[in-house]
Amino acid sequence: MKLIVGIGNPGEEYESTRHNIGFMIIDNFLGKIKYQEKFNAQYYKKEIDGEIVYFIKPLTYVNNSGMAVRKYMDYFGINIKDILVIQDDLDEDIGKFKLKKHSSSGGHNGIKSIIKYLNSEDFLRLKIGINNKHNDVIDFVLGKFSKKEKKLIEENMDVFIEIINSFIKNGSDKTMNIFNSR
Repeated sequence: MKLIVGIGNPGEEYESTRHNIGFMIIDNFLGKIKYQEKFNAQYYKKEIDGEIVYFIKPLTYVNNSGMAVRKYMDYFGINIKDILVIQDDLDEDIGKFKLKKHSSSGGHNGIKSIIKYLNSEDFLRLKIGINNKHNDVIDFVLGKFSKKEKKLIEENMDVFIEIINSFIKNGSDKTMNIFNSR
């Protein structure tokens, strides 16, 4: 069983904002589906290659994402090695990505919350660049992508889908080996 978490904020006013890239990637992967709600998150359960996968979008806002992740992990008995969190990364160029495990939050409040609630940094993260060159981080992450930025994200969407599929099939270590060497 796997848990794939998209970090973002609920509500129309946050759709297509940089901080919601986790939600956007999950929505793109799943296509047109109807989410259900449980444990303060929208979720969708899907079997992929014989593996049960829960996709969640916490409704706790970014800063409290860990609450929902912990509840899903405990309720379904999901091992921390079977969790993939998709997040925005201010330090990486727009659309670029890194897969990381066993690392600090890097100042990302959603990741801080997950680390706090899981009491561990041992989960895989897909960090997608949003490249901040602005002083006001809050306004920047809550701002919408420009057309140029959106195009750069969309150009890599197939790779993000490959990463999710690889994680489901191969787990975190092999997925990191495959995609971090690109």
